[in-house]
Amino acid sequence: MSSRNLRIGVDVGGTNTDAAVIDAYGTLLAKTKVGTTRDVTGGINAAIKAVLSNKISVSDVSHVMIGTTHATNAVLERRGLGRVAVVRIGGPASNAIRPLFGWPADLRQAISMGECIVDGGAELDGREITAFDADAMARFLGSFDEKVDAVAITSIFSPVSDEHELAALDLVRRELGPDVHVSLSHEIGALGLLERENATVLNEALVGVAHGVIGALTQALADNGLGDAVVYFAQNDGTLMALDFALHFPVLTIGSGPANSIRGAAYLTGVNDALVVDVGGTSTDIGVLTNGFPRESSLGVKIGGIDTNFRMPDLVSIAIGGGTIIRRLDGQTTIGPDSVGYRLPEQSLIFGGPRATISDATVAAGRARFGTHDLDPSLREQLAEGLELADQAVADAVDRVKVARGDMPMIAVGGGSVFLPDKIPGISVIHRPDNYDVANAIGAAIGTVSGQVDRIFALDNSTRSDIIAEAIEQATERAVRAGADPKKVEVVGIEEIPLAYLTNPALRVKVKAAGPLGSL
Repeated sequence: MSSRNLRIGVDVGGTNTDAAVIDAYGTLLAKTKVGTTRDVTGGINAAIKAVLSNKISVSDVSHVMIGTTHATNAVLERRGLGRVAVVRIGGPASNAIRPLFGWPADLRQAISMGECIVDGGAELDGREITAFDADAMARFLGSFDEKVDAVAITSIFSPVSDEHELAALDLVRRELGPDVHVSLSHEIGALGLLERENATVLNEALVGVAHGVIGALTQALADNGLGDAVVYFAQNDGTLMALDFALHFPVLTIGSGPANSIRGAAYLTGVNDALVVDVGGTSTDIGVLTNGFPRESSLGVKIGGIDTNFRMPDLVSIAIGGGTIIRRLDGQTTIGPDSVGYRLPEQSLIFGGPRATISDATVAAGRARFGTHDLDPSLREQLAEGLELADQAVADAVDRVKVARGDMPMIAVGGGSVFLPDKIPGISVIHRPDNYDVANAIGAAIGTVSGQVDRIFALDNSTRSDIIAEAIEQATERAVRAGADPKKVEVVGIEEIPLAYLTNPALRVKVKAAGPLGSL
């Protein structure tokens, strides 16, 4: 076995940046938790330096896996987003609703260079609605006074037939050259025209952000002597993707933090089916662990105020964490939604600060012991009431995320999870594993690489077994493209949904394949 067998997992949260070092046998060798910096990259650099100081030789590190909030923050803050020419192939069928319908005005203005609808698209069974109008698209691409660097292309039912999107891609290459970045909706989203279009445009807008992040991270790794390590990015389903894949699909990094925590919870406990409650300094995310992976949401999610439909973990998030502020107003105790965040060691009462927080209430209740200062006895009633409100909020969120009757096991992870009570309605047992505070970084470090297909297949000239085999082949190919070892990819999920009330019978098939990292 090569001596280069160590992995560093890094996860960037709103309050802390965590890092963990794992060897080839899955043993945790080092961990750290540092404050997240405003530029994010500074926190990553500090976290890597901290774990390497634990007698970790940089020559033994083969991979670095990173989950970041860069993409999420860019959308929420409308910062650093690229300008995109938006093309929908769907006229005249979709002319009634323009592209980017329902977008916040400021986000649309920040991203869109212009939008157009040209004739084309497919029926649900893959038949052509009408011919693709290449001339109209060429006129649109030639209408801009400034240089076009990015194009997002969405066609009606392209997950069924990608023919018109691929023809549009060829047209972009002829008209604008090979350097223009293009996102095709059939590679990003599932069924649902507007949501898939939104996800595709967002993806294209984030390409520049991804390039900037990767450049900064590459420099940070070089500064720490890790320039030869292979970098992988954590994505929304709890798996990893290679650097070039992340550059092409940056939107898939949104939501990677909670997914990392869910995967880390499975690793730390050996439990593959449970609720996972991940408590940070600012928020609490509650998800479901199914067969060792996060359960994916069956509904679309809103990103920055717009509807999308790419794969995301099924989560309930509440604005309660270790740094959540407890107030007394007009005789009533309230909590949050604001938090002292990474300033907890400066602001909370147990560290001599002026703010009452959930961490203070946790210490007052005897659920944990940390801090440097004693609490004023006169504040204990207020702190107890604040903790009771937090307990109720968690119980309500747990009830919302459950989809079956009966009690379920729960895994508590995240640095703030010490505030959770020992009993929660609907929970049979609460696992509190060692190293719970860096479950997210561990989840990144142990990640496998996956590929997924969500398509509708016509049954006219194909059997069910042929369709399943084709979907498995496509999912496996995508996993290998993302960096998985082609010899070790396995199918981890198959879902079939027959589509009724169609003239021609059809079958919706969802297949997920995953495998360990390919060799260096």
